Amino acid sequence: MATNRVFEHGNQFEANVSGVTGTGASGLVLSDDPVVIGQLPGVALTTEDDDGMATIQTDGVFDLPVKGETTVNAAVAVGDIVYYDAAATPHKLNKDNTNGTRFGYALEAVSSGATTTIRVKVGY
Repeated sequence: MATNRVFEHGNQFEANVSGVTGTGASGLVLSDDPVVIGQLPGVALTTEDDDGMATIQTDGVFDLPVKGETTVNAAVAVGDIVYYDAAATPHKLNKDNTNGTRFGYALEAVSSGATTTIRVKVGY
């Protein structure tokens, strides 16, 4: 039996999010914020602490704001891949695969140009 396993499932763990801009004051990552660490998408389950750490979940379905755009306005359909755009403020999830990192799948639709909180399946 392996004795070096750290987590049984590995889908929820504490990570350094200090390099991620969240929705809190001065860019602090807050609980419920989408985050991407390197290429790893997740949602913060806790607010970033003084050491830049937060617990993140890397799978599941979350209600998250998604903007109907790519590099121009474009509707989001159910099943579309959504991307995390670190430069976008404040709504970081959209269909822009040029500037974004793959985040997950839209489980609801968003109209072109609109920002709507929808269910998003995290991961791929």
